[in-house]
Amino acid sequence: MVNATVAKEPRDGVDFLPLSIEFEEKLYAVGKIPGGFIKREGRPTEKAILTSRLIDRPLRPLFPKGFYNDVQVIATVLSVEQDIQPDVLGMIGSSIALSISNAPFMGPTGSVAVGMIDGEYILNPDCAQREKSRLALTVAGTRDAVMMVEAGANEVTEEEMLGAILFAHEEIKKIVDFIEQIQKEIGKPKMEVNIHVPDEDLNRRVREYAMDKVVWQMDTFDRHEREMRTEQVKEETKAAFAESDPGMEKDVDAILYQMQKEVMRDKIINKKIRPDGRAPRSVRSGAKCTCSSVRTAARCSPAVRRRS
Repeated sequence: MVNATVAKEPRDGVDFLPLSIEFEEKLYAVGKIPGGFIKREGRPTEKAILTSRLIDRPLRPLFPKGFYNDVQVIATVLSVEQDIQPDVLGMIGSSIALSISNAPFMGPTGSVAVGMIDGEYILNPDCAQREKSRLALTVAGTRDAVMMVEAGANEVTEEEMLGAILFAHEEIKKIVDFIEQIQKEIGKPKMEVNIHVPDEDLNRRVREYAMDKVVWQMDTFDRHEREMRTEQVKEETKAAFAESDPGMEKDVDAILYQMQKEVMRDKIINKKIRPDGRAPRSVRSGAKCTCSSVRTAARCSPAVRRRS
């Protein structure tokens, strides 16, 4: 069971989307009732926390930029069949709940798990199939794009991994069609969103003043040096506009952040230079797999590490 709710007004003083995802495991879902000294459910397990993050990642980018209303999604596991992974159902249920709500969610999204046995892709593998599978892949996306990939594998090729993602996306399109039909039948009208945008004149003046500074700020491969330069540019720019535009510090911050993104994107896409100096296809020296044992006990392939 998945429930979604959204606040009518944005939270004061917040400059990010306060989206809260909670995946609640219940002992009664597997036929157990807490007894003895402890008669209540415990704190969330590591698996529940990771599943909450799994649900969050494909949903968060599909809210309008600048939308700061509180959004809460709670997925409660009522009953578990061991051959069916509840995390995938939680992801689908969250998409449905947000799609039929009045939240300005630009979905829907679909989610599937994919395994691979003897070169064949398996959709939502059961327990026995997961034991044999060389691939543990979870994919979420819209009809047009893949939004999130979570993967672990035992030495699969890049071609096999890409094929699995494309196989998953075809199934995701069917789920999206299913959710859109539900949305047409019972969906609520989406709420109007009033998003604050910095004044165009202030935007132009900040860019004229600070563009060279932002380019200088990003012109270093040392992370700590870049952070120091970022703070310096912020302080100088805010001081320059403090008298002429009092009370506009947040707007100046937002404009500088957008400029920083533009400069970084230009360096990566057009100049083929990443922030730490690596080429687009280079792997960080001494990189190691950091996959949690909760996600998969299998070793990650080099193809997965390059995408992580």
